[in-house]
Amino acid sequence: MVKIIVGPKGTGKTKSLVELVKRAVEEENGSVVCLERDKNLTYDIPYTVRLIHVNDYNFGSIEFFKGFISGLHAANYDITHVFIDSLFKMFDNLEMDKAAELLDDLNAFGERENIKFTITITADPENIGDDIKKYC
Repeated sequence: MVKIIVGPKGTGKTKSLVELVKRAVEEENGSVVCLERDKNLTYDIPYTVRLIHVNDYNFGSIEFFKGFISGLHAANYDITHVFIDSLFKMFDNLEMDKAAELLDDLNAFGERENIKFTITITADPENIGDDIKKYC
């Protein structure tokens, strides 16, 4: 249930994400959530999307992030899709192996709770491991 969009800075990942958010709002019968670090998407995505600025919550660790996602679901069982813009920017120092573990955890959570995750990652697609590429 995890799909990632990978590319170097300036390749249109966020623009693609915005289009996917708009499509999800039109096609899905549930709540759509979008997490972003800064307040750049406020006017780009539909007002019906729950836009969360993660800087307001001081994400410091992967465990906190997973708890945050679980809390979102606990508060709203109708969530069908979670979009995450710039995963690596949400953490101080997220290494590729830890990112792969996080994606695996999100995938398992999404399958169990029937939630899709679409995530952008700023990186060279050639430099990510197979454990991350499997979500492309």
